[in-house]
Amino acid sequence: MFWGPRGSVSADVPVGGLGGQFWGVEGVSVKMFLRGRPITMYVPSGLGPVRAELPPERLQLDWVYGYRGRDSRSNLHVLGSGELVYFIACVVVLLQLPARRQRHYLRHSDCVRCLAVHPDRLRVATGQAAGVDKDGKPLQPIVHIWDSATLQTLQQIGLGSFERGVGSLAFSTDQGAFLCVVDDSNEHMMSVWDCARGTKQAEVKSTNESVLTVEFNPRDSSSIISSGKSHVYFWTWSGNGLTKKQGIFGKYKKPKFIQCFIFDAAGAVLTGDSEGNILTWTPSPGKGGKEMYQIGQQTRAHEGSVFALCRRRDGTVLSGGGKDRRVLSWSPELQLLHEVELPESFGAVRTIAEGPGEELLVGTTRNALLRGTLGSGFTPIVQGHTDEVWGLATHPKLCRFLTCGHDRQLCLWDGSEHALAWSLGLEVRGGLNWGGGVWGGREIGLWGV
Repeated sequence: MFWGPRGSVSADVPVGGLGGQFWGVEGVSVKMFLRGRPITMYVPSGLGPVRAELPPERLQLDWVYGYRGRDSRSNLHVLGSGELVYFIACVVVLLQLPARRQRHYLRHSDCVRCLAVHPDRLRVATGQAAGVDKDGKPLQPIVHIWDSATLQTLQQIGLGSFERGVGSLAFSTDQGAFLCVVDDSNEHMMSVWDCARGTKQAEVKSTNESVLTVEFNPRDSSSIISSGKSHVYFWTWSGNGLTKKQGIFGKYKKPKFIQCFIFDAAGAVLTGDSEGNILTWTPSPGKGGKEMYQIGQQTRAHEGSVFALCRRRDGTVLSGGGKDRRVLSWSPELQLLHEVELPESFGAVRTIAEGPGEELLVGTTRNALLRGTLGSGFTPIVQGHTDEVWGLATHPKLCRFLTCGHDRQLCLWDGSEHALAWSLGLEVRGGLNWGGGVWGGREIGLWGV
């Protein structure tokens, strides 16, 4: 993260993030608190006397480097303003292209885990993990509903109701009046909330297996679907009750994970799984007039998992692969139309969003955001480390800085362009100094920058 004058200093340091909270100075060291744990940072020699008092200036967050794609899903959306919205650490980023300006929602106290956009494409819901404050006291998971134009919090939902963290959430499609939330407890509690009042309408134990995604049926807000490890559930919500029917795979091999799903224009559900298949679940009349879903078609799509599905405005379907790193375009009947493979350096496809015109936006498992089309390919607009960052060195004269971390990458960043200049893979972990120094106890010498 890059900080400018004004505002306040507060940030977290999970996967791929930089930050911390200044707490005080003791002798020739600076003590920082990361997730409530005190870390002593020693001041480099040659800086002269160290002031014990805090400076009067305050800082305001200017730019966040990175994106959390390695272990999260459905976390990249395009708002009505045209801004991209995604998260990294405890910050939700709103990125305006092509001006390359960022705004930030900063009300979360620990890592943001999931994100949903209201049907009006203005309001946003974000859920966070449990954590600790600077004094080591526990912080409870919570969902914030906020206005993306003003960055003002509209509602706080579920304080004291969720365990460990908020794993998945979704707005209802009938004007977004309700929010479905699945937490990270052992039972993965599913609850439905009134967005305006912040009150719980229904709650039920979901499953002991991991839940990866949840959505309301766009044609019926009393119908909810969730999927994850070894399951897809079709839920019916009525009053304060939630009842489920398990998807039956029948003659088709039951996959270990159902990673994602979408609804097509005809009301069918398309699921992407860890076997590389897209299964088409078609609705049929059930008891009491409620729809049931049965598998009507299996389409072989990818080598390895299908991590992402996206239905485009013209009705075509996009799928993103894990092992093969491919983005495929399908007709509404799932006939293959086009394919493109992402460079290995960016990792697998984690999520896909539709931009203006033919433009697509792709989030990857190596924490990159890509922009492009199926015809022209993709280029990075955001890149980050893929594991915790523990080394930072600023250039003495230029607006550039180096970072290193547990992913064994040495990265040079251009602060004026807010972009990665280059990265280099190293064999060992450690710290760094500008202009030659020690990396994990070994001399690395001088690097041209």
